Amino acid sequence: MVKRFTLSKCGRLCKNKSFQAVYRSGKSYANKNLVLYVLPNRSAKRRVGFAAGKRLGSAVVRNRLKRLLREAYRFHQSEIINGVDLVLVGRQPLVKAGLAQVTKAFLELCSKAKIMADKS
Repeated sequence: MVKRFTLSKCGRLCKNKSFQAVYRSGKSYANKNLVLYVLPNRSAKRRVGFAAGKRLGSAVVRNRLKRLLREAYRFHQSEIINGVDLVLVGRQPLVKAGLAQVTKAFLELCSKAKIMADKS
């Protein structure tokens, strides 16, 4: 089996309407670094969106944070079940964090949300 480390356009939430649906109807899980919103969808696909609010800093800081979130998700997307929409929202402590901390926080929330696929 070949692992795919790409993040395709159809695997992302792009429209504001999609984000709002996940925020409104989804279940949220949080730790000090991240907030993860999870909403089951009717398709067999897994879609993800990334957000960083203006309170986190300048556009440069927010874009760096979203790049880190995308990278953490991209490496572990094969471990997450299909049929869910996810939104990852960064919090203030992540501004100074590296990829390892972001990945650890992301995997912790995925385990808490029970969206990790079985390894067997």
